[in-house]
Amino acid sequence: MNQDNAGGKFDQIAGKIKQGVGEAVGNEKLANEGAAEQVKGHAKEAWGNVKDAASDTHDSTSADAHVRAEEAKLHAEQAGHDTRNSITSAAEHLKDSINRGIDHLKGDDRR
Repeated sequence: MNQDNAGGKFDQIAGKIKQGVGEAVGNEKLANEGAAEQVKGHAKEAWGNVKDAASDTHDSTSADAHVRAEEAKLHAEQAGHDTRNSITSAAEHLKDSINRGIDHLKGDDRR
């Protein structure tokens, strides 16, 4: 386990607490900050897992370890790219959904 793994787990726990407190006291901003902190924690932990896997592969001493390490690195980079795209897409979808709800509350269903 590296610092990213530990920090990610901490961010997830802190975010869960913040979200729960925000929901309990009716503070939507605090609840949303908690949810965002959890997303950050999941991403940080995933990055730590990628780093651990790359390190484990790099530490291998077999003749084709270098090739496997390069393949693992490329795979990890693609996984990171896919994860970032997924997170930003989900955030954009959430924003659009919230905006549709706001428009509906205002009586403006043009979207």
